[in-house]
Amino acid sequence: MSSCKLTKTGLPETGLPSSRQRRDLLNSNNKRSFAALWMTDVVFLILLLIFLFSLPSKLFVSPTSYVVEASNGDLLSASIAKDGQWRFPVADTIPEKFAQCLVAFEDKRFYYHPGVDPIAMARAMRQNFKAKSVVSGGSTISMQVIRLSRRESRTVWQKLIEVILAIRLEASYSKKEILKLYAGNAPFGSNVVGLDAAAWRYFGRSAESLSWGEMATLAVLPNSPSLVHPGKNSPRLIKKRNDLLDKLAVLKIIDQSTANLSKLEPIPGKPQQLPQNAPHLLNRFKAERSALKTGSTRITSTLDYDLQLRVSSLLKRYNNRYRANDINNIAALVLDVKKGTVLSYVGNIYQPENTELESHVDMIKAPRSPGSTLKPILYASMLNDGFILPKTLIADIPTQIGGYSPQNYDMGYDGAIQADRALSRSLNIPAVKMLQNYKYQRFYDKLKQLGFTTLNKPADHYGLSLILGGSEVTMWDLARTYMGMARTLNHFNDYKGRYNPHDYDEPLYVNEQRDKRFDEFETEVNSAIDHGSIWNAFNAMEELMRPGEEGLWEQFSSSQRLAWKTGTSFGFRDAWAVGLNPNYVVCVWVGNADGEGRPGLTGIDAAAPVMFDIFKQLPVVKWFKTPTSKLKKIVVCKESGYKAGEYCTDKVIQLVSPAGEKTGLCPYHKMVHLDRTGTYRVTDECEAPSAMVHKSWFILPPSMEYYYKIKNSDYKELPPFKPGCGDAGNNFVMEMIYPRNYATVYIPVEFDGTRGKIVLNATHRNASAKIYWHIDNEYVATTKNYHQLAVSPAPGKHILTLVDENGERLVQHFTVLEKEKEKN
Repeated sequence: MSSCKLTKTGLPETGLPSSRQRRDLLNSNNKRSFAALWMTDVVFLILLLIFLFSLPSKLFVSPTSYVVEASNGDLLSASIAKDGQWRFPVADTIPEKFAQCLVAFEDKRFYYHPGVDPIAMARAMRQNFKAKSVVSGGSTISMQVIRLSRRESRTVWQKLIEVILAIRLEASYSKKEILKLYAGNAPFGSNVVGLDAAAWRYFGRSAESLSWGEMATLAVLPNSPSLVHPGKNSPRLIKKRNDLLDKLAVLKIIDQSTANLSKLEPIPGKPQQLPQNAPHLLNRFKAERSALKTGSTRITSTLDYDLQLRVSSLLKRYNNRYRANDINNIAALVLDVKKGTVLSYVGNIYQPENTELESHVDMIKAPRSPGSTLKPILYASMLNDGFILPKTLIADIPTQIGGYSPQNYDMGYDGAIQADRALSRSLNIPAVKMLQNYKYQRFYDKLKQLGFTTLNKPADHYGLSLILGGSEVTMWDLARTYMGMARTLNHFNDYKGRYNPHDYDEPLYVNEQRDKRFDEFETEVNSAIDHGSIWNAFNAMEELMRPGEEGLWEQFSSSQRLAWKTGTSFGFRDAWAVGLNPNYVVCVWVGNADGEGRPGLTGIDAAAPVMFDIFKQLPVVKWFKTPTSKLKKIVVCKESGYKAGEYCTDKVIQLVSPAGEKTGLCPYHKMVHLDRTGTYRVTDECEAPSAMVHKSWFILPPSMEYYYKIKNSDYKELPPFKPGCGDAGNNFVMEMIYPRNYATVYIPVEFDGTRGKIVLNATHRNASAKIYWHIDNEYVATTKNYHQLAVSPAPGKHILTLVDENGERLVQHFTVLEKEKEKN
């Protein structure tokens, strides 16, 4: 068998290949082709994946400035970004003028190329070759966006990457979106980044309001911001701008006369300060951004731009006046009741150059003593829970409760006063008496339910002082609560006798969130305070006398009807005024941020005039509608304000909350028995029942009567008993005003070192009666007409006995503290 030599291909040197050889060869070629195809697909897939994922999900991660705009889009305040740049968040839109200027200057075929302009690239290469240096880049706007986001050195390799990423950018973003990215991140010289920041820094206006000349100036700045920007190389900047204006005229975007006029516009010399018309709201936004769940550092607020500026100006004028008395700070908050939004937010006068004024402190958020501003809430709560009716008489007499002795502002007493009048006059003693009846623990829980966030100690810590400013509140919580009350009253008729659970929600200051609370919701049968109680409270608050107007404002039809309340904290540290109508709530605080008190710093003198001037900036609106349902008509005793009992003679019908039915009957009208002449009281011991005249009489307790008859000349005192007739023990004739039974008192040492005295004070129904005073069963003195006695008993427990001419006795106990215990 002869041998056969094989060639390099594996085939015999002579003869045809066998069928097996042919099959092996075919399989070998198929494997090679398949492997080649597989490798090609893998490479293509890898390149495709690289291309698809080459673009970051977020191109720009630089920190942005915090920006607060008014509801109309005007800039209110802004702060510099963390990296020291003025860089506003990318806007939703850019002005058409800027888009036209930018495209004409940077990339005239922008709307037609896929991210790379071959014509521009070729031109750039030719120019660079001739100049033997880089004189033109040929970059498109898309490529510049990529370069701005990557911040890499400008090399050929980086240029190639920019080309690829620019094409990728065009695949994911529209042309408008690419222009927005450029406008929001392009450098405009100095530390200014982005069109919006540049417009405000260089021209003091928004980009939308710029002229063709101003917009052309900004359009040429990013081309070489380090070389040309306002304040540097002005001639070169003017030439670049004018060239662009001529180009716009050639492209028929503007006419030549517009271009020529635009060339006459001056360019800015240096950056301007940005507006600071709501700096405290800006800081609040910074602190609450995460809670607001907004991704951007820019918000369009609910603030009314013109109102915000007017209120700020108004507060500055008052502040200039008050600083003469070393009162340095003032704040105001205006809320839209129907929308539940903030219309004006001035947390303080803003003078950062005067650090001693502490004008950076946001007094709208600061916890301060509310003075008397919680009294209407107590009044409404007591109406709501059936403790009083609107005009129920409340005691107004010298009061000592466990060592606590409240005083009225005028240091006087009315004896007894209707609850609504006590509120309108802001009397402290009746307020404390009401809280004592309502229980401070219950009122504390009510305030927590209404959303007061600063009550961070137990109710016992505040006690009865809670109603006179013994706690702290913020203006935000106070205004929100009054807004909630107004919203409840407005909505009750709208929702057919039911309540909106969102009435006491936080006021909104971000415009995008304003409608969230008006989505579908389940109305509620009950509210924290019902509509009737709020209605009566607002009517009582309307009766306050306006400062400087002596009540004559009611005669002018142009005057607004307002429910309002003032407050002054202990030591004249805080002056408050809060007012409202169906559409607006205005709250004003005046004082010193460091808590220093000043003489004359009162709500009525310092805060109320500011509040009324703010209301003059608001539209006049009609008063609240009278609730149409779920009010009860109750027969009320006109003199006492209680539900009329069987002996009440003068009765009126009053609309009150349903809970008003739970109040007690009038305790002050009683049946008395007189002789035939009506001159004397009698009993069956001295007068036959058939000869008696039975008459209803309005009788106050002696201590209340003592002061009440001074202020009410029509009050009729009880006639004396007919000689020979006794009281039969049915009527108390004496009452101790001070000290109350089982009271604890302290006798101080006078300036000369001698031991002082306490003044005992009692009252008798018979003004001319004599009272014989005894301490520890030893006679001390006799008084007539005015029953006051100054004594200095030894420390310890004592028994005080008063006896009148008819043998009527009054026995009480009191304790005098030792000096050492008082120090403890």
